[in-house]
Amino acid sequence: MTPSLLRGPMARATLMFGLGTVLATPLHASEDLPRGYYPLPEEGDLVGNVFTVVADEDDTLIDIGHEYGIGYRAMVRANPDVSIWYPGEGTEVTIPGQFILPDAPRTGIVINVAEMRLYYYPPAEQDEQRIVQTYPLGVGRQDWETPLGNTTITQMVKDPAWYPPASIRREHAEAGDPLPSVVPAGPDNPLGTRKMRLGIPGYLIHGTNKPEGVGMRVSHGCVRMLPEDVERLFDQISVGTQVRLINESFKLGWSDGTLFVQAYPYLDEKQGTTIQRVTEALDLVDASIEGLDYPVDYARLREVVEVPGGMPVALETPPEPEPAPRFYEQLELVTADAYQDDAEASRQKG
Repeated sequence: MTPSLLRGPMARATLMFGLGTVLATPLHASEDLPRGYYPLPEEGDLVGNVFTVVADEDDTLIDIGHEYGIGYRAMVRANPDVSIWYPGEGTEVTIPGQFILPDAPRTGIVINVAEMRLYYYPPAEQDEQRIVQTYPLGVGRQDWETPLGNTTITQMVKDPAWYPPASIRREHAEAGDPLPSVVPAGPDNPLGTRKMRLGIPGYLIHGTNKPEGVGMRVSHGCVRMLPEDVERLFDQISVGTQVRLINESFKLGWSDGTLFVQAYPYLDEKQGTTIQRVTEALDLVDASIEGLDYPVDYARLREVVEVPGGMPVALETPPEPEPAPRFYEQLELVTADAYQDDAEASRQKG
């Protein structure tokens, strides 16, 4: 694979395309912002955009996703017909890089477990443009779910050692893969290079030595980040930073007067059936447009909820096409045009 520094926008042909369901905005709202940084909209709830790139010969779908800050599951959902391990040189790959901001206060860190993404709202001076940063995550497996609730960062450690809890050591021993009582800092450490302890006992935000698992349910409940992302976040926050962990599989947001929805699969069947999902979505949409004369496309809403693709979709009903003229009206129009043509020709001869 070509190194990512040589495989950026200048080396890779980036094809912007207009999906009727997304906004045509620049990849980074400002060329000065790093990947995953977006100006916080003064009005509205959308950041980023959906676009395509062309795969190189040695690319994997995971590599391409990580280059643009997208995790495994999101890339697979956006590219169902593309090989994960060998997309093939010249293959167009969709980058699902547009997000509705979660329904939570825009301060501190917000982790949407259903979305497997972290949003960080850094403080800004009074006259500065506020931004939001967003990063892909690995979250807890079904039997080791990531907890929900409001908490804070209570400890921050560079190059941490890992002391596997007894439950994890027991699990590995039963699988024939015993763990030592301590794993020192280094390339074999599952915590990566940074560790941020949460106020919820036993849970961390940390890096990883297996970045391919970011965007999947692979952890024992902790939140995993790509190595470069966790280091960037670590350098900006401090002990006491607020963290909100939510499970929002259905998001609503406005942009330029249009209502958008973004849906993700439920993490657990206990969260409800498809019928329950559709009913809840209808209630949320109706509440959002209460008092407004807004034409909701309910057929599209149902489709998004039943087959959640993880990309924002506009819910505005398209305008009705003008009715085609009846036969005699069409005949009259043709006759009138022919008469005008004949009259014009006679004037020119005269």
